[in-house]
Amino acid sequence: MTPEIGLTLLVIVLTLIAFVREWAAPDVIALTVLVGVVALGLIEINKMTEVFKNEAPLAIASLFVIGGALEASGAVDHIGRVLRDKLPGNTRWAMLGFSVLTCFFSAWMNNTAIVAILLPVALGFARSKDIAPSRLLMPLSYASILGGVCTLIGTSTNILVNGTLKDMKLEPMTMFQLAPVGIPLSIAGLAYLTIFGPRLIPSRTTITGSLEIKDRATPLYHILVGENSPLIGKPLRETPLFDRGKNVHIMEVRRKGAREMHALNTLTVEKNDRFLVALHGRSGRMGKSDELFSSIGANVLSTIDGVVTELVIRDESSLAGLTLAASDFRQRYNSVVIAVHRNGVNITHQLAEIPLEIADTLLVITPQNNLEALEATRDFILTDSPEDAPVSTEVKKPPHHAWVSWAVLVGVVLTATLTDVLGGKGGFFPNLPVIPIHYAAMVGGLILLWAKIVTPREAYASIDWQVLLMLYGLLGLGMAMQSTGTAKWLAQSMVAIAQGYVAPDWLPLVMLWLVFLLTLLLTEVLSNNATAVMMVPIVVTLAHNLHVSHWPFVMAVTVAASTAFALPMGYQTHMMVYGPGGFKFSDFLRVGIPLNIICWVTSCLLIPLIWPF
Repeated sequence: MTPEIGLTLLVIVLTLIAFVREWAAPDVIALTVLVGVVALGLIEINKMTEVFKNEAPLAIASLFVIGGALEASGAVDHIGRVLRDKLPGNTRWAMLGFSVLTCFFSAWMNNTAIVAILLPVALGFARSKDIAPSRLLMPLSYASILGGVCTLIGTSTNILVNGTLKDMKLEPMTMFQLAPVGIPLSIAGLAYLTIFGPRLIPSRTTITGSLEIKDRATPLYHILVGENSPLIGKPLRETPLFDRGKNVHIMEVRRKGAREMHALNTLTVEKNDRFLVALHGRSGRMGKSDELFSSIGANVLSTIDGVVTELVIRDESSLAGLTLAASDFRQRYNSVVIAVHRNGVNITHQLAEIPLEIADTLLVITPQNNLEALEATRDFILTDSPEDAPVSTEVKKPPHHAWVSWAVLVGVVLTATLTDVLGGKGGFFPNLPVIPIHYAAMVGGLILLWAKIVTPREAYASIDWQVLLMLYGLLGLGMAMQSTGTAKWLAQSMVAIAQGYVAPDWLPLVMLWLVFLLTLLLTEVLSNNATAVMMVPIVVTLAHNLHVSHWPFVMAVTVAASTAFALPMGYQTHMMVYGPGGFKFSDFLRVGIPLNIICWVTSCLLIPLIWPF
């Protein structure tokens, strides 16, 4: 082992610890690694910019734009609602229906977007059919992962592996190269969930159910403080309107026609102040509005429809790390938080000072017509869809936007697939240029922009910039592993250890099973992209040392890096459903470990048959 290899291994270990312990945001960690390997001399400073030549992030960004157009057009949401209306109330049929739909669409779109779209649809169906939400939401997350391993564009991991292969001057993957293993894997996984899911997945409810909130609809009252009110001149915090014990929640304060943006505990009540208040307890008990308003000398001007709903904090949310007080949550989102669900626990006290975390589920009271505004912030995943609100009848996008968005996606897939099959050397039309996925996707995104299906602002908002920056940073680690010989040293060490226990003829097959298992275990605690970037150089070198094809090992890493089912933090879609489903940590272990084993065994049996050594 050379000093450079030892230093690279140290960087890898520190990177793993940083990701597991969450010392910083994933993109910050990854970019720090990129800068660090240059500072340590593991990569020459003039080669640092080579990571930005990798086409994978460009392809992923363009596909985010296309996926964002599909999401905004309501195409997937409409199909989900049709399915919701047609499905019977049987739990198994519901599981199968939503899982198949999720699996299919996640083969073409970002699986996080698919889960965000279908989550409120599945919850609405569960409420209407009296099915435990947990039994639909866990299969929803799992199915989105299974569908992603069926095509090249199914997940960012697949595209990243493809870009890494090109950087290593190896033949890239085709659009449907993963399908022969991905489709059987999806069928096996969905069959397992449908057959055993109703028994293995516990019957858990959402936070509204766990807090015994029976009536999710609640009226909101516009009241006016009269000139004879006993509240005038008193600090608001000392009045009955500030008393949470009486289930009073102040949504808004208006003074002289303008919305008051100061903290409530700093206000003094004045004549003609207008309040928007809700009277709703966590147990579902409604306050007696007539008695309260009469006692404080306030007149009811009007009432509007309100709803008690749940908001899941997204991974790109601007609220992560902030408290409700620091974020001015009430003023900013026109909503009042009455509970926070985190790691299976409902927090109902001292809410204003609790730093919010990604995947926290907030139980809020908000006007029904405010749901669309909350969705537009992209800070939350809604568990109630704005389209379900009776006051919201407008269509977010014209109907033709969905058809154009689908046409662009199909065009991108067909262009990349057909030119790869028919063009280039060995094709039926050698003069036909092979159009790579990143170029086809970029053209598709531009078509959507020129056709005004999406605006530039919407396109930028649909891109997960954290993912892209993390990919660029991790590519630097991959470069360091190759340039220092670390990947070669690790591969040789793995072979040397295995040779002492395994016959030479069985060595490639045994190493395939071990590589898949190692990648799977790393993916459970790390980012799947980070795992893939580290493992691909190792397994390519491993295959060369064994004098066999690298394809079986590359496919094993690609599939294993997208099959993390056992831990809720193993994949971001798990965290999206964790709070709304009322899950506990052990629920994912119980259901996910058998699914991990199914994927491990099925993949390792199929891969050598499809891509021989």
